[in-house]
Amino acid sequence: MQKTCAISGTKFEVTDDDLRFYDRISPVINGKKFLVPPPSLSPDERHRRRLSWRNERSLYRRKCDLSGKSIISAYSPDKPYTVYEHKEYESDKWDAFEYGRAFDFNRPFFEQYSELLVDMPKQNLFITDDMENCDYCNYGGASKDCYLCFCPFGSEQCLYSWTPGWCREDVDGYANISCQHCYETICSENSFELRFSSHSKSCSNSFFLEDCIGCENCFGCINLQHKKHCFLTEQLSEEEYGSRVKSIRESYTGLRKFEKMFRDFASREPHKCVRNFQSENCTGDLLRECRNCTECYDFIDIDHCSYSFLGGSKSHSLYDTDVIGVGAVECYEHIGSIGCNRSIAGIYVSRNMETHYSFATRNSEHCFGCDGLRRKKYCVLNKQYSKEEYEKLLPKIIEHMMKTGEWGEFFPLELSPFAYNESVAQEFFPLTKEEVVKHGWKWKEQEDPDFSGITKVIPAETLPDTIENVPDDVLSWSIQCSESKRYFRLQRSELEFYRKMSLPLPHLHPDMRYERRMKRKNPWKLWNRNCDQCGTLMKTTYAPERSKIVYCEKCYLETVY
Repeated sequence: MQKTCAISGTKFEVTDDDLRFYDRISPVINGKKFLVPPPSLSPDERHRRRLSWRNERSLYRRKCDLSGKSIISAYSPDKPYTVYEHKEYESDKWDAFEYGRAFDFNRPFFEQYSELLVDMPKQNLFITDDMENCDYCNYGGASKDCYLCFCPFGSEQCLYSWTPGWCREDVDGYANISCQHCYETICSENSFELRFSSHSKSCSNSFFLEDCIGCENCFGCINLQHKKHCFLTEQLSEEEYGSRVKSIRESYTGLRKFEKMFRDFASREPHKCVRNFQSENCTGDLLRECRNCTECYDFIDIDHCSYSFLGGSKSHSLYDTDVIGVGAVECYEHIGSIGCNRSIAGIYVSRNMETHYSFATRNSEHCFGCDGLRRKKYCVLNKQYSKEEYEKLLPKIIEHMMKTGEWGEFFPLELSPFAYNESVAQEFFPLTKEEVVKHGWKWKEQEDPDFSGITKVIPAETLPDTIENVPDDVLSWSIQCSESKRYFRLQRSELEFYRKMSLPLPHLHPDMRYERRMKRKNPWKLWNRNCDQCGTLMKTTYAPERSKIVYCEKCYLETVY
């Protein structure tokens, strides 16, 4: 079945497998199945819509509306929400049922749900109880002493990193797993003292590696396995290696100059079309031990999933999900959820069953259109019903939503609590302010922190070239980013890390450094392209116009191993 996207106007395909999935997840109430219709939006627009509900990096200072305490929050003070600090939100000092209301069949569901979202208190940050000294982190769990990390799990002493998993002192990292003392490293695993590298495993004491495995004391290498003392893939003696890298590794000027040289060098080496590992019958990228998946990215151990991005293991039958946690089964249009079963349209929900169109509802079943409920059954719009009442009311609501065109659709982007440019949607689908306003979506002007009382303001270009010449009072300086011209400050733990690792100070604002890492990784998108070795047509995350040498998996393995 071919459809036309209601927003972009592009054509997209709804396959027979897709239709079977929609049929399978359609709820059955009192013996009647309520079919989930095919989507009205293309996969890209569905993805954009979900991401617009996720604000990871825009944090604000405001007061907790329950205790009056000053807190850090993903909700800016000008938003019309009641916001509670995490511990207060989890307490029994308030009751989510106080905000319940009856369903009005004279109005659209999303209009009524929007009012519930505004009235219900919100948690300041999306974190779990086991986060310790991580006040400036969002979407995290089981982590300690982290600063401005987003989606950390099981990590300690990490700074400015995105999704560090079981890492220690991972600074300016992106999606690293089990890494220690690493800096500006992307999608790497089980590595130690790795800097400016990407997609490398079990490597140590190295700089500028790409797609390397088990390498130690290597500099500027790509596609190497189990090597030592290599410089631009050339084998050197230990003494030659030491003298070659000495003048580069500790100097900001030397590192930036070498980085340009390495990017040019790496572009002349073969790249694997996609970085999938032990996966069967899958399309997508960064899939490990996955089976029968279509257009999925950054997953471990999932089965029969489609159009989904980033998630945990032991999940199956997921469609249109983002950042979905362990043990999810038969979920559709979810973002930020964990372990849900047979659920349609969920945002930050966990361990729910047959709970649809909900926000931050946990350990609940057979609920519809709720916000913030815990361990509840048979609720609609935060109002309690008996089982019999629920099963009589819900079919009427679904039939009403079918008439309004809401049934089966995710929450509209317009209802998101966040401005478009506050959300992750801006990272993957960037728009100008004028474009956002034209769509009727929200935009928020950037607000930089107040650095009043700063003793010294200095352009980043005038920073010392090596860390050994940086004085202790740099912590009281305001540094102007060399690209964005925004100001930033260093943290004490950050300075200690640079000194321990003999790394020069960064010249870019943390947001700019994050943008650079985003540009270094391949997009979550596939193109058709011919293998540069054998000519076979393949699907790859390298666009055809990119000047990279890209091999199919067979040619890559034959060439590299």
